[in-house]
Order: sequence, then structure tokens, then C-alpha cells
Amino acid sequence: MFRAWFLCFLSTLAHAQTCACTIPVFRYALDRWEPDRLTLRVPEAMAQKPEVRELLRPLRANGQANLDLKTVTEASPQQAELRDSKTGEQVVWSGNLDSASLSQVLGSPARTLLLDRLLSGQSVVWVLVDSGTPEDQAQMERIEQRLKFLQQVAALPIQDPNDPDSQLGPGPRLKLEFGTLRLKASDPAEQVLIRMLAGPETEVTSGFAVAVFGRGRVLGSWPLAKLDDPALEDACLYLVGRCSCRVKNQNPGWDLLLNVNWEKVLKEAQAKQATPPSPAPPAEVDSVEVVRTTPAGAAVTSNPGTEDPTGVPQSLILLASAGLLLVSVMLMLRKNKT
Repeated sequence: MFRAWFLCFLSTLAHAQTCACTIPVFRYALDRWEPDRLTLRVPEAMAQKPEVRELLRPLRANGQANLDLKTVTEASPQQAELRDSKTGEQVVWSGNLDSASLSQVLGSPARTLLLDRLLSGQSVVWVLVDSGTPEDQAQMERIEQRLKFLQQVAALPIQDPNDPDSQLGPGPRLKLEFGTLRLKASDPAEQVLIRMLAGPETEVTSGFAVAVFGRGRVLGSWPLAKLDDPALEDACLYLVGRCSCRVKNQNPGWDLLLNVNWEKVLKEAQAKQATPPSPAPPAEVDSVEVVRTTPAGAAVTSNPGTEDPTGVPQSLILLASAGLLLVSVMLMLRKNKT
């Protein structure tokens, strides 16, 4: 069902490709699409408690999470409810508000990893939710292998640095990379995230896969068994292709709740990419001792200027010269006598 609608959506955009900017969809979303806001509905009786007012105060005072607070005056709600960003009707979480439950609503270990992947420049993070069956394991391995293949054969649009409509905003270096993140469907720390990933039309009864890009935007949710290779390819190539539709609400998907200041972290990611790595310290070289050898039997002199370059002491040379001179004189005297 989703794939048929998704292909129809792609076909309606095909005619605009010739005039589209060259920024890929995933990067255009990271640069320009503000996350849609979820709503935390708090019963009036609960909201009036001093400890709850103090707990929610940072969120009311220009909080960085894409979250709106709403005090509900109806008598029926007895618990706080977190509603989704797409329809406003899906209850993602419900319960009493305290420090522990609010922390679980605002973040989780997997959301931290997901944010790190997006800020590192990964084009798409495929979150694979595992229900624990052998079938899910096999499907996840198939998806991961297919993503490796697609990463090798896909290509980003050629960027035109002179096109004013194709200028990148602050953020990581533009690259093509498909990442994966596995979650256990039974992980208690990730229940809020799993419900947000599933979306308003998916029941978490089996394993499913979700494509996350931009500032925590979910493209769609697929049961693992139904995400075949063509559907996986369609989703990946759409996200790394040219952004032909710049109006966010005309694109499929919904947003996750992430407690982050996007403008700040994107500038930090850009600075991190631009900073060259520190040069490695020079290798320590041990001092080399030059050893000068002296031929056996030769005298060692403390003055290197008195030694011939061949290593023979000059005293021996002088003595040999004197001897030759004496022999020459004796031969001359002997010749005169004869």
C-alpha cells in the first residue's frame, strides 16, 4: 500500500527534475526542514502540581525539543499523553509525569546514536526493529547486504557551486552513506522511539524497517518481510536524488521527537569536519653514536690532526722516510768508492 502511494508520489515529481536544485533530498531536509512538533497533553490537575510545573518549566521557556505542551481541561484524561507529529491523534506514550518518565519521553540511547549518525553525514539511517524471530534476523541481514550494494552503485547529484538555489547550509560534509541501526522491539528504554518510528498506521506486532533522514524525519515504515529489494531501492534513490519538491508537507513522512538545538549542532558538525586533524608528533630518534675503529697494532692519538687519512700514524711515516734517505746516502757513498 505504502509503496504504491510512494511510487505515485515519485511520478508526480518527475516532471520537475529538470528545474530542481541539485541538493539531495536528505541534505535539503537537514539544511532547511524544521521538525514538526509533537504534543504533550497534560491533565489540568496534574499540571497544577508544583513538582510537575517545575518539571515542565524548561520546556515552556524556549525549550529546544520539537514539543508543544497543552493543558487538558477535560475530565476524561487521567494521564499525560504524547501525541504524534503527523496526525496529532496517535498516542505515542501515556503515563504519570515525573523526572524519569519525562527523560524517557525526551530521549533514549538509540535516539542519541541516531542523532550522531545524522550529524556525521549519513544520508539515511535505516532503523531495523527486531521482534526476535529467526525470520526477522534473516530479513535484516538481507537488507543490510542490499544497502551495501546500493551504496556502491548509487551516486549523488553533481553539485553546482554557482547555483544560488543549491547552496548547502551548515552541517557535515556531503556524502553518500546508508547506515543501519538495530533495535530490539522489547527494549524498555526505546518504547517511545519505537512507537514514533512505527507511525500512525503501523502496529508493532512484528519486525519493521524505517528510513530516517534530515532532522529526524521518517520517510516511512515497512514490515521487514515486505521491504523487498525494489522498495528499498526506491526509498534510497529518492532520498539521495535531487530535491524537486521543496515544500516539506508535500513530501511523505513524519518527525521524531528529538531534544536538540539543530542550529547549534549543525554548526558544530561543520566546524568538526573543517578542522584538520592534529599533526602527529615527530618520532623520537635516539642519538646515534659514531664509533671510529683503529687498526690493530696502531697507536691511538688524541689529536686527529696528526693521523693520516689512511689510519697510519705520521710518526711511522717520518721514520720510514728517514730510513729510505739513509739507505740512499749509503748507496751513493759506496758507488763513489768504487
